[in-house]
Amino acid sequence: MRYVLKPEQMPSAWFNVLPCLPAPLAAPRHPFLDRDVDPADLAELFPAALIDQEMSAESWIDMPGPVLDILRLWRPTPLLRARRLERCLDTPARIYFKDESVSPAGSHKSNTAVAQAYYNKAEGIRRITTETGAGQWGSALSMACQMLGLDCHVFMVAASHRQKPYRRILMETWGAEVIASPSATTDAGRAVRHEHPDSPGSLGIAISEAVEEALLRPDTHYALGSVLNHVLLHQTVIGLEAKQQLELAGETDPDVIIAACGGGSNFAGLALPFLQPHAPEANRPRLIAVEPQSCPSLTEGMLRYESGDTAGLTPRLWMHTIGRDFIPPATHAGGLRYHGAAPIVSNLVQHHWIEAVAYPQASVLEAAVRFARAEGMIPAPETAHAIRGVIDTALAARRTQQQTVILFNYSGHGLLDLAAYDDYFHDRLPDE
Repeated sequence: MRYVLKPEQMPSAWFNVLPCLPAPLAAPRHPFLDRDVDPADLAELFPAALIDQEMSAESWIDMPGPVLDILRLWRPTPLLRARRLERCLDTPARIYFKDESVSPAGSHKSNTAVAQAYYNKAEGIRRITTETGAGQWGSALSMACQMLGLDCHVFMVAASHRQKPYRRILMETWGAEVIASPSATTDAGRAVRHEHPDSPGSLGIAISEAVEEALLRPDTHYALGSVLNHVLLHQTVIGLEAKQQLELAGETDPDVIIAACGGGSNFAGLALPFLQPHAPEANRPRLIAVEPQSCPSLTEGMLRYESGDTAGLTPRLWMHTIGRDFIPPATHAGGLRYHGAAPIVSNLVQHHWIEAVAYPQASVLEAAVRFARAEGMIPAPETAHAIRGVIDTALAARRTQQQTVILFNYSGHGLLDLAAYDDYFHDRLPDE
């Protein structure tokens, strides 16, 4: 069953969660000086409009017309009910998922890529540099830059550069220059290669390389696919649409909301519009963030100030982290291999508004196969983490015979990640 909105029903403003948090976010700290970051510190990396959004206390921020025009090429995205999966699990739970895989780049990342490219273009920037893990963010930004006439340079984590050549080709098809990270083109990359010649790379290292390059070129800004407040803001279009679509399905608010969580934009985009800060705790939906056991920043990390990149070039954020020097195993869920979680997500976990759970890779891919054989759709390994959480929640509802409404983010397809499935079927999954 599909629930589809008309183009004119797409939200025209993003939801800013900052005024709704249980406690204010701790101020970012300067990477080198003993003081808080101010807007001028960020001007070499981001356009003024995004810096304003990062710090805004407004509850709603309007989407510019040109951004709406591009997003409407695939938005609103459909909400689907997973009836066949429900039958396979013999569960009384009703399972709905927001299908973000229908974007041209195949994932939710396009929502913020378009916005970030637009604001950079409006400020006269000609070139954007970024990192990418599995390649979903790099693909989305490459597409957005091509649509808006910007050059795009992507540092792709080396493990994914090897595992996912088709994502590299997708980026190059959209005109991006893609280089494996750690690379020999930046000081940050060369330092890692000197210490660890066979390093599989990490998002933290790739961020260092992208930021270093942006700081050295006046025509270049940096764009980030997760973690920062403005990125999570742009993704709230997902949850805002889902609220309308659940009404079409005859549902009130869901009982449980589930999404994969690396840096946090995937999870936040779906979950944040459903926050009910003034409702009694018993009446709020459960919010479950699912991360890989191999990179468990929420479930095992510490809450502290930490740099967003390995070289320490970026502001230090108050977040759950397993340390900027941590290099996770080369698992297939490259988009979730980040050492920290967004300050907004970390804040909500700290105050027990969000639950976090971590799963091993084999269990996640088993759930993905189960979903694919029931619903016919092949999820990305990152998305499969959410599906693992959905299946476990639905099976718990079967044990208690509880009528439970579950909503999850189908954040991206796995059609360019079939090597992960091949490794799963033939017992070749990388060690965790």
